[in-house]
Amino acid sequence: MKLLQKKLARYTVPQEAKQAGIYPYFRAISSEQDPEVIINGRKVLMFGSNCYTGLVNDPRIKEAAIEATRKYGTGCAGSPFLNGTLDLHKQLEHRIAEYIGKEDVMIYSTGFGVNLGVVSCLTGREDYILWDEQDHASIIEGRRLSFSQSLKYKHNDMESLEQQLRKCDPDKVKLIVTDGVFSMEGDVANIPEICRLAKKYDASVMVDEAHSIGVFGTGGRGTANHFGCTDDVDLIMGTFSKSFASLGGFIATDKEITNFLRHHSRSYIFTASITPASTAAALKAIDIMEQEPERQEQLWKLTNFALEGFRRMGCEIGNTSTPIIPLFIRDNFKTFKVTTELFEEGIFVNPVVSPAVAPHDTLIRFSLMATHTQEQVERALEAIERVFKRNGILNK
Repeated sequence: MKLLQKKLARYTVPQEAKQAGIYPYFRAISSEQDPEVIINGRKVLMFGSNCYTGLVNDPRIKEAAIEATRKYGTGCAGSPFLNGTLDLHKQLEHRIAEYIGKEDVMIYSTGFGVNLGVVSCLTGREDYILWDEQDHASIIEGRRLSFSQSLKYKHNDMESLEQQLRKCDPDKVKLIVTDGVFSMEGDVANIPEICRLAKKYDASVMVDEAHSIGVFGTGGRGTANHFGCTDDVDLIMGTFSKSFASLGGFIATDKEITNFLRHHSRSYIFTASITPASTAAALKAIDIMEQEPERQEQLWKLTNFALEGFRRMGCEIGNTSTPIIPLFIRDNFKTFKVTTELFEEGIFVNPVVSPAVAPHDTLIRFSLMATHTQEQVERALEAIERVFKRNGILNK
């Protein structure tokens, strides 16, 4: 065995979890991504999806994807920089620019690729990137690739952000990057105050709306729209893999920034374009989100119902006020155990353990879709209460 294999062979955590019968990852789904899915031949309720709009199995979106495949084929065989730009891609870019309320839009192959390619190349060696300590991993990876000075501020702490802004050379570029809705704990960034501080210190703002589009704002446009800050946020990032029920991502901003990114952003220039099917699916999803506001209303009705239920049973859910509800367990092994027991009860949820979070912050991530029914949420609440009581987790 070579040295590389010898070194990596010492990583045995997954094997240990499998031996204990509590390994919770890579559970193969053999059905549509609906509120109810089939895994290993049995039906379970899906409370681990990021498709907040519930559009991922919508027949209109599937038909749009099929028609695009018939016309354009299955892929583009190149990056948008060279041979991979379709008229359909340009149509989606124009549609998103109109939807978000920005001058121009660039489409990337993944949401991760957006943050990686934008954050890593916008600022120079003498500039600054200021980032929330709970920003998504893609933002952190983009920051790590940048040559700029990196300043971390405490989670959603505006005093900490201002302290970091004071350290910056006033004549250098300062980019504040934050999630709109934080993906693990479901709390919302203080976008108005971030924008106020950005004006005060002549900084620019980038907001990752991956988990807030389809949830917040008019027609699901996200937190910047919700707070009336679209004009004050310089760059708005989104992904198609969640509420848009597709795959890919975008950055919405002004033409000066997109002109630079189109010629410098490596994850854009050196990655093949998103497929015609993904493009057409995202286009159709925007239309549905605008035309059917009742989806968003239903999502919030279910969210408030679930939040009330978790609080009533004594769950620790942190500061969430969104369809992402963290159920803190604060123990790696017990988090895996509870996830496995809930699956046996017919409830699919996602465990979040270290190193994704600190060992004392491990949690179950419970997420809602607009297509869930109240009866399904009630069934989940009842199962969670049984399992949590059995494992001594509840606060009362």
